[in-house]
Amino acid sequence: MSGSLPARPAVPAVWPMYRAMVGVGLLCGLLIVSVFLWTRPVIERNRAEALERAIFRVLPEARSSRSYRLAEPGRFERVEGPAAGDRLVYAGYDEQQRLVGIALEARGMGYQDVIHVLYGYAAEAGAVIGLQVLESRETPGLGDKIESDPGFLENFERLDVALEPDGAALAHPIEFVKPGEKRHPWQIDGITGATISSTAIARILDESASWWIPRILGRLDDFRGEE
Repeated sequence: MSGSLPARPAVPAVWPMYRAMVGVGLLCGLLIVSVFLWTRPVIERNRAEALERAIFRVLPEARSSRSYRLAEPGRFERVEGPAAGDRLVYAGYDEQQRLVGIALEARGMGYQDVIHVLYGYAAEAGAVIGLQVLESRETPGLGDKIESDPGFLENFERLDVALEPDGAALAHPIEFVKPGEKRHPWQIDGITGATISSTAIARILDESASWWIPRILGRLDDFRGEE
């Protein structure tokens, strides 16, 4: 008995499918890069404007500001134009161009993600005189109270960051205390229900102030050269 074998099903053409997938992938990648390049200047401009507004919030007496970068060997150099990168600080001046304080950025881990803040330092008072949260993803309604809770923000109207007599370290580390237990000007009264986030702010400020303030206080004339 003779007969023919059943015909094999046609093998799908792989190359056209592969080519189409690669083409779609390249097109999507090109669109993503194009959107990023198109929006990047807008994003950077918005960030610069937000930072400028924050500088005047944490240095209430300032009417103008200038950017400086910490250079070797420990001096601060004026930065002209848009500034980016590490070791930047922002000097604030009153209407007579007298130095009223320095605004400093600081970052650290919060409950969910990195918290990015700007705080103002007044050398004559030896104190932090303002705090602004620049970026935070803390829990809405709880951790995000660090941005708006009036009682918490009062901690930073005159937070003691005076140095030891030798100028090498803070006389008293910034520390978190439970709500209602603040007894000293270097303590931060926490927020009920947002203990981790408010503790994080205390830690971030302590680490930043411990590093920056000894360097700034010894070089205040660097910021006064253009008065």
